[in-house]
Amino acid sequence: MKALVCHQITEDFSGLEVQDIAVPEPGPGEVRVRVKAAGVNFPDLLMSQGKYQMKPDLPFVLGMECAGVVDAVGEGVADWVSGDEVIGGNKTGAYAEFAILPASGLSRKPAPFSFAEAAAFPAAYITAYVALVRRANLQPGETLLVHGASGGVGMAAVDVGKLLGATVIATSASDAKLEKVRAYGADYVINVAQGFRDKVKTLTHGRGADVIFDPVGGDVFDESVRCIAFDGRLLVIGFTSGRIPSVNVNMPLIKGFSVVGVRAGEYGRQFPEKGRENQAAIRTWAEQGKVHPHVFAEVPLDDWREAWRLIRDREVVGKVIIRP
Repeated sequence: MKALVCHQITEDFSGLEVQDIAVPEPGPGEVRVRVKAAGVNFPDLLMSQGKYQMKPDLPFVLGMECAGVVDAVGEGVADWVSGDEVIGGNKTGAYAEFAILPASGLSRKPAPFSFAEAAAFPAAYITAYVALVRRANLQPGETLLVHGASGGVGMAAVDVGKLLGATVIATSASDAKLEKVRAYGADYVINVAQGFRDKVKTLTHGRGADVIFDPVGGDVFDESVRCIAFDGRLLVIGFTSGRIPSVNVNMPLIKGFSVVGVRAGEYGRQFPEKGRENQAAIRTWAEQGKVHPHVFAEVPLDDWREAWRLIRDREVVGKVIIRP
């Protein structure tokens, strides 16, 4: 089978190559899935550069999430049979014609979704759910400021924020992207190129944002501290800017806000029952047609460099999908 294999950690992604490797066999409790679509995530790029917190042993097949059809099941698997349409992930292995996934981590492909939409769904929406529901306790009527709103995770946060009844302010550095995010459902949009603090203050009548969703870090985090409401929650999602910021602790003291870390996958591992509840909640939304993953582009596996370029050059609005 074809697979995108990382055989060397390099800055320029030269250690990646599409190779023919053996079709893997599912072990006990595992399922082999014929991959129809795989979602591209920023951590995939970081992992191939050795910059992600998880560092798999070399060589490994990249890809954190996928949608496809069950092809074979391992010993002890009773919930899935050949032909079932599923979504799932396992940190690695999705950028291939076949992927081995834990049976316990699979869920049925939501009927309203295409395979591409299903592959764009799991990581982005579970991150948004854990961030906004579990960690921030976002309430109807509160103001949510979403940075990096044109990315896959950012658009999911906009989608979930609106579903929860918040007023959503979305930011990006591109007017063209912001128009698409506005059409997607954001109440207000701000181009961060000229700063955003004063505009957020104006839109919230001086109060500031109750919840700030920040996958960007760097200067965006620094300025967010200046426009967060008293009793606000500043959610640390990631650092796509490349700089990990810091905050003087007198600022949370004086302004009465919290800095809250979000690791959606680890949250589910630490609290398995809540993790199952999280997955069930977003699946219900999907089946009811209440959430809408946005697919920006679908790229063949052999053209993976184009997918990487779109992510790296920040051209994406929503998610990029790789089709093996």
